[in-house]
Amino acid sequence: MQPVLQQLDQMTGEQFLAIYEALSDRGFGPLDSNVATALKFRPHAIRKLPFIQRAKKAKNLIMSSSDAETAYELFGSFLVKHHKKLITDFLDATDVPHEEGMIEDLRAAAPDADKLEGAVRALDEKFEPEHVTIYLAMCSQQWPESEHVCELWKARTK
Repeated sequence: MQPVLQQLDQMTGEQFLAIYEALSDRGFGPLDSNVATALKFRPHAIRKLPFIQRAKKAKNLIMSSSDAETAYELFGSFLVKHHKKLITDFLDATDVPHEEGMIEDLRAAAPDADKLEGAVRALDEKFEPEHVTIYLAMCSQQWPESEHVCELWKARTK
């Protein structure tokens, strides 16, 4: 299973709900149109369901279809919107060239393995460790050839 899907699978309903609600816009969750389709609801009628039910169904849809791309996008959107400094601090600390957290060429810009542990320690002191773990899952997905990144993420999983 891909790292972001493993991370999503290990999240509690409350953890995923927090991300889902943080990405909501005018009462709609980020995957409410998919949830509405799956439940055979009209798009606007989905708002009648509590967020917790919509988030649970959205998580189930991602997991049942093994949709790593959507999981990655959700995590990335959440971190960019609410914790961009976590991303930029990691990239700066590991010498990954970026523009406001956006990396032009992932393959050419792997993090410096010698700086990873120190960078992660610093992030854990400054940010919620849960959010750092989500970002490490994304990094493991981005740089699967970087064994050290993958090991750091795996060491944090349950």
